[in-house]
Amino acid sequence: MKLVTATEMKKLDELASSRFGISSLILMENAGRGIAEGIINDFFKGNPFNKRVLIFSGKGNNGGDGFAAARHLANRGADVRVFLLRPKGEITGDALVNLNILESMEITVSVISEPRDLQRVDISLLYADLVVDAIFGTGFKGRAAGLAAQVIDRLNRSGKPIVSVDLPSGLEADTGKANGPCIQAAKTYTLGLPKLGLYLFPGRKYAGKISLVDISFPKALLKKMELPFNLITREMCEGFFEKREPESHKGTFGRVFVIGGSEGMSGAAAMAAEAALRSGAGLVTAAVPRSINPILENKLTEVMTFPLPETEERVLGIEAVDVLLDICSEADVVVVGPGLSSSRSIFAMLKEFLPRVNAPLVIDADALNALSKDVSLFSKINVPVIITPHPGEMARLTNSSVSEIQEDRLNTALKAAEEWNVVVVLKGAGTIVATPKGEVYINETGNPGMATGGTGDVLTGIIAGFWAQGMNPEAAAAAGV
Repeated sequence: MKLVTATEMKKLDELASSRFGISSLILMENAGRGIAEGIINDFFKGNPFNKRVLIFSGKGNNGGDGFAAARHLANRGADVRVFLLRPKGEITGDALVNLNILESMEITVSVISEPRDLQRVDISLLYADLVVDAIFGTGFKGRAAGLAAQVIDRLNRSGKPIVSVDLPSGLEADTGKANGPCIQAAKTYTLGLPKLGLYLFPGRKYAGKISLVDISFPKALLKKMELPFNLITREMCEGFFEKREPESHKGTFGRVFVIGGSEGMSGAAAMAAEAALRSGAGLVTAAVPRSINPILENKLTEVMTFPLPETEERVLGIEAVDVLLDICSEADVVVVGPGLSSSRSIFAMLKEFLPRVNAPLVIDADALNALSKDVSLFSKINVPVIITPHPGEMARLTNSSVSEIQEDRLNTALKAAEEWNVVVVLKGAGTIVATPKGEVYINETGNPGMATGGTGDVLTGIIAGFWAQGMNPEAAAAAGV
């Protein structure tokens, strides 16, 4: 599913009108009807009769969507009260059309213009069944202030379920940042296409459950625009997998070599290798330092092992390069990194190995930490690459802090993908996959139970397994995460 920025959404609205003759008033009507239907079905079990709904609206189109929803809710029997956070004289265009309709229907519209008006809000909240937030729209940036900030604070403290129109007020559509007070929605009804900020943290936490409202954008319109941001969905990933033919055999589905392991960290290589096998790769080999090979032989049954020359520290070094190049010549994908250790010999080995290997690479963990000593080595690699850093590893690669990475995960991943010509999988809540061409895939699945050692190694193996079976690198990364 495509995700859009505020600018892209505005362009879609304009093209719907100029190329397809769908006026902005029709789009607003469809939005209001869709929001109302969603509320009725999701919160009132199909019967909104006598349910008290408070709608808080701003002056823009987001407020207009709230006005349109108010009308449809009232027509279905709900007791609707509208609070307007700007003077009526500031309401224009389609929003004014819908506000005038409300007043003609004698639906109560109260203007909040000074602090004493907040008392009316507090009293109304006591008897409300649901609150609709239509204060700020996709154009909002910065920090909510003044009466709007006070209203947002009161709504959040009310204990009443809040639904947001398009995105929670106080949240930036493009970044997912909340620089000040922000609505904590139980559900967000996003219009036309989901906004990027709804799936970037902390925006994801504020949005609650997200439901897409169809406002009748023609499919041809969506095809006309190049939209680089994508939400990874089950349906998307199902399309990446091809049917397995009955006469298939183990050689059909690719061969993965996992280079990793060291004393005390044999499990990382083992988990990555087994994950590659479990994800469907036909043949998997774990290539590890000779001294820990017996451990891998005991840990793994279906995965083959290969003992490699090692240094006096019993880790991999330059001594292993020629052997690695020989065995990797048979690989469809090579994983390098899980459990390699932080020994200085690892960088020396990678400096010789990476420019000469002829199989696609998934680079993770200690290999990334070694590469942080000289990221120019990326430019010397002659095969497609996927890297899978967590924020700490990305901070080391970019010579920045973890907080800086987390502050702007999206652009960090995009910049690294373009600069190093690799597919970047920036792990964490809302894992981001970025490609050198500027495409982005955002994951919304997962939970805090995954915050444990080994999940990154498993992810690396899964991605390698999918890639070895014939997926393109961005598809393997997206399906893996």
